[in-house]
Amino acid sequence: MNLQESGEMYLETILVLSNKNTVVRSIDVAEHMGVTKPSVSRAVGLLRDGGYIIMDKSGYLTLTPLGLEVAEKMYERHKILTDFFVSLGVPEEVATEDACKIEHHISEETFEAIKRRV
Repeated sequence: MNLQESGEMYLETILVLSNKNTVVRSIDVAEHMGVTKPSVSRAVGLLRDGGYIIMDKSGYLTLTPLGLEVAEKMYERHKILTDFFVSLGVPEEVATEDACKIEHHISEETFEAIKRRV
């Protein structure tokens, strides 16, 4: 399955929430991302079918090793890009928003160059 930006965002959100809470449910993802429950349900189905997440009988979401790999990559990009933009003098709120947009499209080569600088 070739993940699109939205799939990467869902995986990253599940990672962030799982670092804060012992369990993650679809409603938690919806609230965190500001999207509807049906949107999350559709994404969860696609991510589950793609082998990125597991949903247990209680509805709790867990990242598979593949899902964790993608989520950690996106989260690392988000943090490093945010820090980089802040170091340039960009206000943190703007830096965070811009990092979220760029983290899904930046080449590995460019990201690694920024990472070396930060």
